[in-house]
Amino acid sequence: MIGICVPFVAGYFFVIRGGMPVATKGEPLPLEKFVANKALHAAIDKEAGKPAPISADESNLLIGARIYQEQCAVCHGHLGRPSSAIARGLFPKPPQLLPPMKGVTDDPVGEIYWKVKNGIRLTGMPGYVDSISDTEIWQVSLFLLHANELPASVQRVLRP
Repeated sequence: MIGICVPFVAGYFFVIRGGMPVATKGEPLPLEKFVANKALHAAIDKEAGKPAPISADESNLLIGARIYQEQCAVCHGHLGRPSSAIARGLFPKPPQLLPPMKGVTDDPVGEIYWKVKNGIRLTGMPGYVDSISDTEIWQVSLFLLHANELPASVQRVLRP
């Protein structure tokens, strides 16, 4: 019984004495990344293969680009500009999604949609399910999927 209780008591004292890294500059605990990634992928895998119900035509990509500029760029980057102070201060660091970075262009569109819709706990990534429409979530997801091959009209929306 003591062997079972000792790790819990030690963990409790570790937390209340300030040993838990809670600042954005703190390193992840052992196994933290592993456990978080496994849980995230288990949740996403159910919807990752979901096809987009709208086409990746120029009008949908334009709307997706505008939504991205308004809602996402402060953390995930503006085209041709360095990361914002907000992005640099987050932990974990948000991925930069526009070229020259690879972003999520190799992810299934259903996975991108899931992340935009639901967000990711403890990362700073909000869920937009209550903020923008389902069609808009698909539009920004398609925009991100095709970020490396955008028409000139869409690229103009992204330029400062």
